[in-house]
Amino acid sequence: MLSQGARAFLLLLLAALCAPAGPLGRPGLLPIKEVLHYQVEWRLLNAGTARLEWSETPGPQGWEVGLQLASTGLVSKLYKVNDAYKAHLERDLCAVRSHMDAQEGSRRREATVTYDRAARKARFLERDLLRSVVVNTREIDIPECVHDVVGGLYVLRSLALEPGQAAEIPVSDGRKSVLARVIAQEREQVKTPSGRHQALRYEVFLFNNVLYRRRARLYVWLTEDQRRLPVQVRVKMPFAIGTVTFQLAKEETG
Repeated sequence: MLSQGARAFLLLLLAALCAPAGPLGRPGLLPIKEVLHYQVEWRLLNAGTARLEWSETPGPQGWEVGLQLASTGLVSKLYKVNDAYKAHLERDLCAVRSHMDAQEGSRRREATVTYDRAARKARFLERDLLRSVVVNTREIDIPECVHDVVGGLYVLRSLALEPGQAAEIPVSDGRKSVLARVIAQEREQVKTPSGRHQALRYEVFLFNNVLYRRRARLYVWLTEDQRRLPVQVRVKMPFAIGTVTFQLAKEETG
C-alpha cells in the first residue's frame, strides 16, 4: 500500500516545480538546488520517509530530479519498501529518461523509461533483478513534450490557479500517456513537522483508470507564496487500504 503512495508522489508525487516557458510555467521560479524531506503516515502510523531532490545540471538537459522512499517501523515488518527514482528533464521540464529501482516486499525490480521527443515515443523496460530477466517491455505514443510523474509536480508548482480553476498536464510513466487534470480547490492552513503553512489544496486526477487503475484520490497542498512548496500530499484509497499522507519535515536549498 505504501508503494502506491510513492507512485502518487512520483506522479505528481503529479503529479504531478516550475515548468515550460509557455502557458504552463515560469522557469525563473525554479531553485538551482532543493532537497525536501517528508514524513509518511499511514493509518496514524509513522510509515516511512521520503526525500525529494531537485537540481540543475550542466548541458542541454537542464534538470535532475530524484525521489527516495523508505518504509520504517511496523510498516517495514509488514511490507518493506525501499524505492529510488531518478529522472532527467530538459530545460522546459520535458522528460528525457527515468529510472526506478524498487525493493517492495520480496520483489526487486528495475524500470527504465526513455522518452524520444523527436519520434514522440516512450520506451519502457522492466527487469526482475532477482531472476535477471526482462518482465515487461512497451513502446507507446507520447506528445512532443511529456512529463514524467515527478516532473509533473514541478509543472503543478508553476501554475497560477485560483480556487475553482483547472488545468491539464501531459504525464507518462512509460506504459501509458495521459492528460492529467488538476483542479485548484480551497485555501487551507496546513500544519506539518516543518511548521504551519498557508496553502492551496489541489486535486490531481491520476488514479481510477487515468494513469493508474487503482481506486484512489490524490491531493496536493502548495504554499501560497512564490516558492509554492509542496508541504503535504495525500492519497486516499478505499477503507481496506487506507490513506497515505506525506508531510514536509524539513527543506534544504542551494
